[in-house]
Amino acid sequence: MFFIDAIDLEGLGNRSYLAGGGRTAVAVDPPRDFDQVLAVAARRGVRISHVVETHIHNDYVTGGLELARVTGAAYLVPASAHVSFARVPVADGDTVTVDTGLELRAVATPGHTPHHTSYVLREEGRPVAAFTGGSLLIGTVGRPDLVEPRLTEQLARAQHASAHRLAAELPDETSVLPTHGFGSFCSSAQAEGDATTIGKEKSVNAALTQDVDSFVTRLLAELDDIPAYYTHMGPANAVGPAALDLTAPAVADADEIAARLAAGEWVVDLRNRVAFADGHVAGSFNFEAAGKIATYLAWMIPWGKAVTLLAESPEQLAAAQRELVRVGIDRPAAAATGTPGEWVREGESPVSFPRSTFAALAEHRTDDIVVLDVRRESERAGGYIENSVHIPVHQLHKRLGEVPAGTVWVHCAGGMRAGIAASLLDAAGRDVIAVDDGFDAAEDAGLTVVTG
Repeated sequence: MFFIDAIDLEGLGNRSYLAGGGRTAVAVDPPRDFDQVLAVAARRGVRISHVVETHIHNDYVTGGLELARVTGAAYLVPASAHVSFARVPVADGDTVTVDTGLELRAVATPGHTPHHTSYVLREEGRPVAAFTGGSLLIGTVGRPDLVEPRLTEQLARAQHASAHRLAAELPDETSVLPTHGFGSFCSSAQAEGDATTIGKEKSVNAALTQDVDSFVTRLLAELDDIPAYYTHMGPANAVGPAALDLTAPAVADADEIAARLAAGEWVVDLRNRVAFADGHVAGSFNFEAAGKIATYLAWMIPWGKAVTLLAESPEQLAAAQRELVRVGIDRPAAAATGTPGEWVREGESPVSFPRSTFAALAEHRTDDIVVLDVRRESERAGGYIENSVHIPVHQLHKRLGEVPAGTVWVHCAGGMRAGIAASLLDAAGRDVIAVDDGFDAAEDAGLTVVTG
């Protein structure tokens, strides 16, 4: 009897897996902080004998190399991936025994990357699951544009062929277990649902229901922005990531926080956007620990710039630190926990800005205010407030000078990114109001929403 346990990385929108039998198991696409993989193995009472990568990841730093070292497991990586460390190279058709009667077979599925490899788990020769990484996802496929722009169309066509190969070779009841598609920008679209099979994908996945030309045309047209930090993930994984360090950062007092701000470093407040708007250290930025902190902070911060974290509790700080190591932000320069009153120097006070709604925006809409939309281009294409200014949040820190004069009412789709943007504008000395509201409420509030 076999088992498969999924390990979700909700912030990054990815999944890793541990699969095995009664004694041994294989870890698939493990995260940088692999202690949770070890915990699952301990709970199952199995030894990790193999660690496999479906591809060299572009969206997070892998824990595969270090997990294999710690456990003594064989580290399987696609043979055509260019890496700088010793590994067991895997080619199409290769098999390894995971446990008694349990086998893993490599299937070349290029498309997300040229070397992408899926792994089919077989029990007594019968396929039961396919670990498809960034190839066949739930209702979609992994994006083909992360490697080299000149290869994008070629890889998109390879994605189509790879999906059809899996569909042709595997029984309909085979579980499809992807790494991407749960919020990751490595997915060409977001998954609907939590589980799928080969049979289900045959009826709903565009890669399996459309001809290759139609599929490629649609896929390329729908590709979204690429997070800037992706540039650094592939090279880090190809070299071999260092062991992570999750020890607590050095403690910063109010004077040090002020000095770091004066030096142009990033001071990031991890509290929720409501608390931040009510009171914060002047010049600090707000990236909610409960939001997509790893994605948006790593996307926006100049790579390598020192960052100091402010949190309301040690637990919040530790959780954020764990999220950040997954994308290569390994060691905060310093940190502090507590309240804004403890983070400002004696004689100084926290600052604040107002939050509001689309209904209030409709009441106050005049020529001397600026409506700033910080959603992505793909979101804005579905409708936008008439005469609003558009700067995606991940570009705002480099384009603050393009925001027209006047009080800025900034919005996104739900409020989290508006909170980030409001903190950037506030730190730059602008009068800002964060619209903490769902965009669906804009038209209902009487604002003119332009579509088409």
